[in-house]
Amino acid sequence: MKLTGAEIIAEVLIEQGVDTLFGYPGGAVLNIYDALYRYQDRIRHIMTAHEQGASHAADGYARVTGKTGVVLSTSGPGATNLVTGIATAYMDSIPMVAITGNVGTDLIGKDSFQEVFITGITMPVTKHNFLVRNVEELADTLRNAFRIAQSGRKGPVLVDIPKNVTAAVCEFVPQKAVFPVYVTEIEEEEIRQVAELINEAERPVLYFGGGVTASGGGEALNELVQKADIPAAYTLMAAGVLDYQDPHNLGLLGMHGGLVSNLAVDQADLVLALGTRFDDRVASDTNKFARNGKVVHIDIDPSEVNKNVKVDYSLVGDVKDILASLLKYVKEQKHEKWMGWIEEKKKADYQPVDDDTVIRPHQLIQTLSKMAGPDAVYVTDVGQHQMWAAQYIRHVKPSSFLTSGGLGTMGYGYGAAIGATLGCEGKRRVIHITGDGSFHMNMNEACTAVSYGLPIITVIMNNQVLGMVRQWQTTFYEKRYSSTDPHRKTDFVKVAEGFGARGFHCETLAEFETAMEQALKESGPVWIECRIEKDEKVLPMIPAGASVDEIMLN
Repeated sequence: MKLTGAEIIAEVLIEQGVDTLFGYPGGAVLNIYDALYRYQDRIRHIMTAHEQGASHAADGYARVTGKTGVVLSTSGPGATNLVTGIATAYMDSIPMVAITGNVGTDLIGKDSFQEVFITGITMPVTKHNFLVRNVEELADTLRNAFRIAQSGRKGPVLVDIPKNVTAAVCEFVPQKAVFPVYVTEIEEEEIRQVAELINEAERPVLYFGGGVTASGGGEALNELVQKADIPAAYTLMAAGVLDYQDPHNLGLLGMHGGLVSNLAVDQADLVLALGTRFDDRVASDTNKFARNGKVVHIDIDPSEVNKNVKVDYSLVGDVKDILASLLKYVKEQKHEKWMGWIEEKKKADYQPVDDDTVIRPHQLIQTLSKMAGPDAVYVTDVGQHQMWAAQYIRHVKPSSFLTSGGLGTMGYGYGAAIGATLGCEGKRRVIHITGDGSFHMNMNEACTAVSYGLPIITVIMNNQVLGMVRQWQTTFYEKRYSSTDPHRKTDFVKVAEGFGARGFHCETLAEFETAMEQALKESGPVWIECRIEKDEKVLPMIPAGASVDEIMLN
């Protein structure tokens, strides 16, 4: 059948199982939006307040559903506004297809109105990108984009489409949805060798990251933990894979991880690293990381092996597949002495002090997670609130803690919460945890939540400063607070009401409980501002470039 390029885009999206995309219209994509008008009964388009919000929404949608998130923007500033969201997805290995419009092919290179070389701009932060120069290539290019986004180490792919290509007509042949390419070719002898290391270890530790979640390997990881009696620590990207009540769960690892998790890795005679990349927030001093044992690295991306930390053994492939193979050779055992040592060290770990007359961050997060229930999805921005959430949320399931880990994108949260809410289709409540610094960056997306009636609960931890930067200035810069107190007078309750949302202001834990109880009954977006002391600290803390020897507990 003969279709325009714009119609081909819609048909391929439907073919690939896309039912929701996020975007913002403009001149270069008017043909695409005209097609979407006619396909609106088959594809839901969510118009955000800003293209960055749309890219974060596609990211949040992908993290919750496991599908490829799709975002659409016009040329020029529309395309460049996507870059931070694309980079966020790239750093966290999130599958995304970004479709950008461009000026007509006859205008490319002439500094035309809203022309920008977006494929060049995004080359460092995409798995691959394409410029489609004729309509005959369009369908297969889009299919390849979806295949690449989900194959191997997942990530974003950009497809740039000139306006005349969306207007041109050609024959379209429907096809089935593409499938990602998984290649795990590990010699059985290599699997046996690693299994033997696990069987022989007296002080083993698992250290796992987002690759476990991406591969769907959580069940296999839990089986290995129980069968071999191995304690496990995780990165931000893997929160919720292991039950918080499980005695093997050591908690968060790294700069703001617990004393016990960092000590266990330091004292282990075997560290099994799964789907993770030894980034500087975990292995700050690479020469001292896991210095007392052997390190085995299992990851789908060969470029990560020996990049940051030199390892003794490596297996390259899908984490879920490799875990399934390992389980055949790993013996059932108990490490009573090792687990006893860990239990003893837990007694010396950092314990914050409760105070019900104010809002202490740990009590706020604990109360929030208890009231939200076990099925809630949590989305954070970046800063102190992000670390407190990672440390104290206790009802997280896999793919239910959404945060910008690698890029550390302030302003990520509201857009991602919108995508997560739509991905959950009303079956799970989405809680957005933010700080006043992060929230000021993209609070404009509140209008999107209001327009679509999305019941997102936003908890704003307002200390009226840039908390994490101030904490560093306190500790390492002799309290020279340069540009960390912006003296903002924002009335969040009034701003929420101005957008059409519901707003609450709280200064005690009891007031928060009352506000949260009401917020859970609302059918639209709610903001709950919680005033906290500006000198609250995220502890424990290992300074940048240091090891567990220099961990700060007070």
